[in-house]
Amino acid sequence: MSETRIETARNLLRDCLGVQAGESLVVVADDSRRDLADSLYEAGRRLGAETVLAVMGERSRSGEEPPAAVADAMAAAAAVVCVTRHSLTHTQARKRAAAAGARVATMPGITEDMFSQGAITADYGRVRELTERVTARLSDVSEVRVEKNGRSLSFSVAGRDGVPSTGLYLNPGESGNLPSGEAYIAPVEGRGGGEILVDGSIAGIGALEAPVLLRIEDGRLVAAEGLEGARLLEILGGGEGRTLAEFGIGTNDKARITGVVLEDEKVYGTIHIAFGSNHTFGGTVDAGVHIDCVVKEPDVYFDGKPVIRAGEWID
Repeated sequence: MSETRIETARNLLRDCLGVQAGESLVVVADDSRRDLADSLYEAGRRLGAETVLAVMGERSRSGEEPPAAVADAMAAAAAVVCVTRHSLTHTQARKRAAAAGARVATMPGITEDMFSQGAITADYGRVRELTERVTARLSDVSEVRVEKNGRSLSFSVAGRDGVPSTGLYLNPGESGNLPSGEAYIAPVEGRGGGEILVDGSIAGIGALEAPVLLRIEDGRLVAAEGLEGARLLEILGGGEGRTLAEFGIGTNDKARITGVVLEDEKVYGTIHIAFGSNHTFGGTVDAGVHIDCVVKEPDVYFDGKPVIRAGEWID
């Protein structure tokens, strides 16, 4: 076990989750991330926390619930860190743990490289400042329009609140990704339409060699054209998994497009949309799947006013 990796893990637990001696920490892992989980476990132990390592079988897709025993352990802990291939972010288990007061960091798809490079190295004070500012703007908007390469997608977010993922989860009930840096919101179900060209990455598929053109009608993905289009539709299934579930804006200037959506969706200059579940952050859909699609350098309009041009904030 690398001492350098243990030190990185210790810094993350201390600085981003505020883990202290004597409190309970649960490290949730699947078999694919056992080495990183072992480093986090050892780091928690060295900080003096009552640390438990819960290893489960790998989930089949992002948004799938963990076993009940793991969910119960999460809800009983003061702090939780999830190191898994597929995301537990948009699950009832994560939501229940946060509601019980746990500070929760999810690290879906984290790699050895991502554990020491890129988004993880950001100044999270700066990330938090920008993320909270963007979140406040999202919460005050009724309609969002995204444009890129002559394609346009519009949807309503009226009455919905933006959600910050700052990378700092120091108070009871705070949760989000690590590494982090995004502000996101649940579009109103059934009311979005248009086309969007996804050219960054897609969760579960990776960095894209060629863009995928998505067509959305009445808040539902109805077509996906391009090299990975059929695969995306297969992952989402034919039911509620195709619901337009999330709109997010990256706020981390150290993040890179790596093919792992955990980092990709945090890249400053990108936006992402997701399909599937959004019941954990203000929506109504529980589809058992949540797949993010990253778009590089878009134009974005809030209630008809330009706020982002080619990925850069202008407002």
